Amino acid sequence: MTRSTGILLAAAGSLGLLLAALVFQYGFGMAPCALCIWQRWPHLVAVALAGPAVALAGPLWPLLGGAAAATSGGIGVYHTGVERGWWQGPQACSAGPDIGALSPEELFAQIMAAPVVRCDEVPWEMLGLSMASWNALASFGLAALWVAVLWLPRGQGRGRV
Repeated sequence: MTRSTGILLAAAGSLGLLLAALVFQYGFGMAPCALCIWQRWPHLVAVALAGPAVALAGPLWPLLGGAAAATSGGIGVYHTGVERGWWQGPQACSAGPDIGALSPEELFAQIMAAPVVRCDEVPWEMLGLSMASWNALASFGLAALWVAVLWLPRGQGRGRV
């Protein structure tokens, strides 16, 4: 495998994760929460970095691609922790304050302003892992691939980067 092939595989992995998220969203009607959306942006960055990473020599672009994929993985770990109740999530999409402390008017206003999709609930899981968990695993694998390409030949006899 050459460096370019590895970069394109890593970018294709990020693109595949983005497309899978869109299929779940639009094909199966599973609206994303705020943390789900946050996990998508670094994958979009990784896909965009593939062009410069293939065209330009040096470690900068693959390292940035790896950092982007790892960022999505980190957000996925955070999201998993929110889903499992290991730590508190963003107030905008997680369990709110004690409703006993609110007046009926404040409670009604909070209900009306609340997002439809909560970050602290698992809408789908496979083999005991939520989509956030699967994204974290896949993202860290893609980050490793981005970094591993630094040790691959550039291709066509140009040597190593």
